[in-house]
Amino acid sequence: MANALQQLIREHLDRKGWSYGDVARRGSIPRSTVHHLATTDRVVRMPQTTTLEGLAKGLEIPLETVRRAAAEACGIHVYDTSPDADPNTPAADPEVALLIASVQKLSSNDRRHVAALVESLLDRAPREK
Repeated sequence: MANALQQLIREHLDRKGWSYGDVARRGSIPRSTVHHLATTDRVVRMPQTTTLEGLAKGLEIPLETVRRAAAEACGIHVYDTSPDADPNTPAADPEVALLIASVQKLSSNDRRHVAALVESLLDRAPREK
């Protein structure tokens, strides 16, 4: 079964009668990148923002649609980053949403390391356990 990103790409290619090259030219990204994302069963990590932007432009669909499909293909839950999202909600920032979702995939030991790093970056004292 195809992952969410594969399905999204294939549906738009079929609907518009486009090739990987057509999408690549429209989005100013390599044809090999479009082919890879359309044919790879398991996306190991989230594609770069510029790749997602190019894919969205090439497919003529909203960036948020491509971002959500790519995240789902990676097994990451993306919080609401749509224009209608409450801007006061920290998860409305795409970088925050990606960080939150990615931390869930870490081991408990690695999460402790990340928490210590964040605390040091915020210049806070470590929390008591």
